Amino acid sequence: MAPPDNDVLWARSLHCALSGADALSGVSLGVREGEILALVGPRGSGKTTLMRCLSGQLLAQQGEVWFNSSPVHTLGPAERERLRRDRFGWIDPEPGLVPELTGWENTALPLLLRGVSHKAAKTAALEWLERLDTGACAHRRPHALTQSQRQRIAIARALVATPSVLFADEPTATLHRADGAQVLRTLTAAARSHGITVLLATHDAEVAALADRTVALLDGRRVGTVPPASGAEGVAACSLSV
Repeated sequence: MAPPDNDVLWARSLHCALSGADALSGVSLGVREGEILALVGPRGSGKTTLMRCLSGQLLAQQGEVWFNSSPVHTLGPAERERLRRDRFGWIDPEPGLVPELTGWENTALPLLLRGVSHKAAKTAALEWLERLDTGACAHRRPHALTQSQRQRIAIARALVATPSVLFADEPTATLHRADGAQVLRTLTAAARSHGITVLLATHDAEVAALADRTVALLDGRRVGTVPPASGAEGVAACSLSV
């Protein structure tokens, strides 16, 4: 059964076990084109595993994943790698920059790997760094930058090729709250202006509030709400909208 026409991503009955433990148990999900969807839940609830399955990084033991009506779950490793390179962007909690490259070179890397000319890739990289208030870091290497500056460059790198879908896994988890809020506002505004679909994994209710819709996970299952937990990792009860 193919997904609905307006769903850019669609998954049905995903079951995934990691290290002998169930990470996903029958999760189904549809994501509309241009939508910003927050996956909420405490750490260990299955958010990252679900995004890895949706992006083709990980194959679920059972279930289906479709991107633009094409079955991701039937693609071979090389085809899935090409899909991730050409159509998807990914932001981790840690920047993961190449230490030998400058800020603009790190940002331009996805374009250069696609064969875009050096001049065009540099121009696009500098534009995105300016949008993320990091233009002054364009010619500096990661060791000379703050954590916030490095993460902004990582976000610019994920956006520079204008992916169809951006997967953001706790993208501001290592930033101070005020700085993280500003970065997220810039990210979501850029995504909306370029029609980029965003999956945003978070355990922070304030971050989830920036999304159009939330899907709550708990112990690898979709749930209606996530109960509050003690400590900073708890999520305030987040209602599930369908």
